[in-house]
Amino acid sequence: MRIDDLGFLIIGATKSATTWLQRSLQNDPNVYIPDPELHYFSREFSKGQGWYLSQFRVTDNSRVVGEKSNSYLEAPEAAQRIKDSLPNVLLIAQLRNPVDRAYSDYCMLLRRGDVTRDVEAYLDPRKGAEGRFLAWGLYHLQLSRYLDLFPRERLNILLFEDLLGNPQAHLNTVRDFLNLSRQQSVLPLSTKVKDRNEPVVGPTLRRLIGPFKPALAPFRHIPLMRRLRSVVARSTMYPPLKGDLRQRMIDFYASDIEKLGTLMNRDLSRWLAGASTPEETSRRSTTPYASSPAPERRV
Repeated sequence: MRIDDLGFLIIGATKSATTWLQRSLQNDPNVYIPDPELHYFSREFSKGQGWYLSQFRVTDNSRVVGEKSNSYLEAPEAAQRIKDSLPNVLLIAQLRNPVDRAYSDYCMLLRRGDVTRDVEAYLDPRKGAEGRFLAWGLYHLQLSRYLDLFPRERLNILLFEDLLGNPQAHLNTVRDFLNLSRQQSVLPLSTKVKDRNEPVVGPTLRRLIGPFKPALAPFRHIPLMRRLRSVVARSTMYPPLKGDLRQRMIDFYASDIEKLGTLMNRDLSRWLAGASTPEETSRRSTTPYASSPAPERRV
């Protein structure tokens, strides 16, 4: 495989259902996307192009080849590296209300034991404005790095909220952008990929068994291992995102959201109005993505 065989990249954003999008595209036998996020143009660039290309096990040259690494949106250096290596690549950015995105990202790291329960220490702009939770939601700033290098028509900007409303139409939009056949009927993934309400092994035990994970991996799905996991796994209780904290986050993002709305020619006032309460966010996160009937496509 050659570097210019790559036709598209899903560049982010983290906690915006990009894995759902990846796996939905993988339902098409004419599309190839490696399962892991490679992070080549962000974190692994020093490994070289040979390493990167070795991660693509493509045997059919007729397939559309792509990759998903959410860090490409977040890492300032990624855009120029992509431009230098893939000047004609198509770029897909799937974005989510940045307040909801930040809270979801925080919950993920809390579940892993990487952050404390002091939610304001991470999400309050007065304390954590430089941290990943808030900085990674400045979408207009991040996308501007790409638009300085790529024509606008090569960047497809999607909204997580549109996915929730009609998953099939959302997937169809992406397939049209990638010039995939309209005659090929491909259904979106019918469930969430990651659910923060799913019971998990606690962080202390995870650290203890960490060195043994490679040896245990082949046995993860046998009945005995599943039973053992069900005994030790517990649901995580998350600190609520209170209204005053949410408003401070909205104020932090307001200017960037307004610029993004202009760029997309979309009304994003719902984000600025704070319409997504913590309860709504929780409810949405457990709603299957394929809740809407698939619309007919014109052939």
